Amino acid sequence: MNDPAETATHAEPGGLPEPGARPGWGAPARTATPPGPGGLTDPGPLLRPGAMYGSAMSEPGVPPAATPGTAFEVGVPPAQPPASRPGPSAEPGGPPPAELDWDRAVELIRRTDEICLACHVSPDGDALGSMLALGRALRACGKRCLASFGEPFGVPAILRFLPGQELLVEPARVPRAPELMISLDAAGRARLGSLAATADRAGALIVIDHHASNTGFGGVRLVDPAAAATAVLVEELIRRLGVPLDRDIAQGLYAGLASDTGSFKYPCTTPEVHDLAGRLLTAGVRPETVSRELWDRAPFGYLQVLASALSRARLERDAAGGLGLVWTTVTRSDRDARDVPYDQLEGVIDQLRRTDEAEVAVVCKENDRGEWYVSTRSKGSVDVGRACVELGGGGHRTAAAFTMGGEPAWIIDRLRAALRVPGGVETDD
Repeated sequence: MNDPAETATHAEPGGLPEPGARPGWGAPARTATPPGPGGLTDPGPLLRPGAMYGSAMSEPGVPPAATPGTAFEVGVPPAQPPASRPGPSAEPGGPPPAELDWDRAVELIRRTDEICLACHVSPDGDALGSMLALGRALRACGKRCLASFGEPFGVPAILRFLPGQELLVEPARVPRAPELMISLDAAGRARLGSLAATADRAGALIVIDHHASNTGFGGVRLVDPAAAATAVLVEELIRRLGVPLDRDIAQGLYAGLASDTGSFKYPCTTPEVHDLAGRLLTAGVRPETVSRELWDRAPFGYLQVLASALSRARLERDAAGGLGLVWTTVTRSDRDARDVPYDQLEGVIDQLRRTDEAEVAVVCKENDRGEWYVSTRSKGSVDVGRACVELGGGGHRTAAAFTMGGEPAWIIDRLRAALRVPGGVETDD
């Protein structure tokens, strides 16, 4: 865990609100948080159109951002000067969110006092880090907000270092029909789990996401599949709200950015991504702390589970269009025998994907309900996102997943077939 001197102390998830706060809601911040450069200031009026968010960057097959509504009156730019925004991708596609969408999102936030945040079930570093960072920024704007995700409700061990967890409440404590709800890093309403119905009943729903498989839900959509992480879009929204980055906000964003770029080694790592990382470091993030928590620690039992998973790995050289497939399983009994929680298994696929002879790596992980969560990774030549969408899941071209019942061998048979669909494999021919 973090050195207490490096991050703000936070309450346990679902803790009691501050005195005087409405039950179930985080109280607005009373004072500026000191660690960030310049401290927190009045967010100020809306951003004047012209400070553009990057360039056109998206992927085929994603509906364009919605643009209904009327333009809002806008004022002077926020306190932070515009900086280079992360993007664009080398892959062509539709446009990023339009200026009108950004303006509508900012206007909805400004006129709403109580805001609910939700991210996808079983949150990763981008989902939880982005949500908590936005929650702290909204409190800096004087908003009352809470944050949650669908069952099973529990912060993964590797993410318990993130600041802002005092905003978290169990999904049952989220208002039945919030005035404004913001969904983060969820490609579809189903990924919100038990909070999907709450999103349907919300007075307004803002969707912030970067998945190519996004289904187009939500009234205001800040969706850009070419963004390296949802944290990229959240940072842009925070900037447009005029909230300077303090250390705690920056740490959540950095965790999201580092998670979804594979510690800045995936193809989505552009010069603009490094520019954003530099601004987050300037705000006080300690990269060695984030790296240690996300990748460089594990209980001894995890090493034994990893050893078992690697020992049963299978290499299929002719699969994935002849580019190779390597896959393995992690059973519930593997975990139970060594007292390893499910959320500790994220790193197994990072070891498997190192296989030189395989373009695609797959780990089937049995959850506590007996279902198999199937994580897939590609080195770039095979679109695993398209295959996972066909099987009911989603994700990105090089990293995607789906959940399915049945025996692992049968599941791999279906995935193997999906990887052969036309367009699923790119060659140099």
